[in-house]
Amino acid sequence: MEALLSVYRSTFKTKLRGRYITLNMVRDVLDELNSDFHISHPGVSENDQQIPMVKIGEGPIKVFAWSQMHGNESTTTKALLDFLNFLQHPESYEEEASHFKKKFTFCCIPMLNPDGAAAYTRENANGFDLNRDAQDLSQKESQVLRKIFDSFQPDWCLNLHDQRSIYGLKEGNPAIITFLAPSANKEKSITPSRKQAMEKIVKMYHMLQGFIPNRVGRYDDDFNLNCVGDTFQQTDTPTILFEAGHYPGDYQREKTRELIFLSYLSFFGLLDDKVEAKTCDTSHYFNIPENKKSFLDIIIRNAHFGKEKALIDIGIQYEEILKDNTILFTPKIEKTGKDLALFGHNEIDVVGDELLINSHKIADIGVEIKSIRRNGIDFTEDLLKN
Repeated sequence: MEALLSVYRSTFKTKLRGRYITLNMVRDVLDELNSDFHISHPGVSENDQQIPMVKIGEGPIKVFAWSQMHGNESTTTKALLDFLNFLQHPESYEEEASHFKKKFTFCCIPMLNPDGAAAYTRENANGFDLNRDAQDLSQKESQVLRKIFDSFQPDWCLNLHDQRSIYGLKEGNPAIITFLAPSANKEKSITPSRKQAMEKIVKMYHMLQGFIPNRVGRYDDDFNLNCVGDTFQQTDTPTILFEAGHYPGDYQREKTRELIFLSYLSFFGLLDDKVEAKTCDTSHYFNIPENKKSFLDIIIRNAHFGKEKALIDIGIQYEEILKDNTILFTPKIEKTGKDLALFGHNEIDVVGDELLINSHKIADIGVEIKSIRRNGIDFTEDLLKN
């Protein structure tokens, strides 16, 4: 596995770093792909930006993947382009890459929502969440996605997303990667296509335990036909949701990017991860812990404010703000209270010391934190570094 990671680190696309990934950046990478890849533009966004599609391979198993349906969710895009680059620079994995092209026909949209990506928003240019437009198909991007699905008729669908840093698991660990085999009906039945998706997820889950043990989760499977994954699962097409989450200290999601890349390899059977077929069943899928909204970016424990006698905890969450083509992580007070029943990616117990936030003895919800003093000493930089 270490040999593979070495290959990955030598071939991943250095042009794609950080959280802000735009269509021009994607185009630059696609321009470097060799003639094995067929690049087309099956449609445009609401702002008339051409949506790129990449196809490679000539095998009988057709896999369709799309990323950045939400414009501010770029980690799976980075990993997807790394995967394409890996296929043309396999080095010691040339045999595996050749096998992939004979077994699979892989069609992917690296960036479905280029307008949202440019603005760093979840929604598209019209303010629509494309993942709630699977039935109405009111937006051009949704129409492009459905057109490709209908014409390509995939055997598998990969729905690629990021999740916020608020998600964790019951053991108090962050949910670094989360998967879901979406439901195909309100009863959450284990249909044949859903069963296939569950088995693949279990295989990827076992592989990731070697890298991030007890930090892989399972998403809530409530049915919503307006969601793309649920709609495609209902057509008897095995569909898997990938959610790239927060790795401790990795707010740029470069480590998570690597783990998503490995998940792609595992899905396509390009890893010798020694997961026996008998372990990849639905019972093991439901043993994967379900992720919960249990984390904040920072929690200050047992703080003393002004005349208040009771000690309180202060929960801080970063708001991601686009400025000058860079994502700024702006800390804001999210929650306060005694003994907050949440975990912090960064926690500090000030054991009753007096705090001043922005020179005030109060901690109001929603306030942007510009400075924090503890017993008169500034510790803003140490606390808020990310």
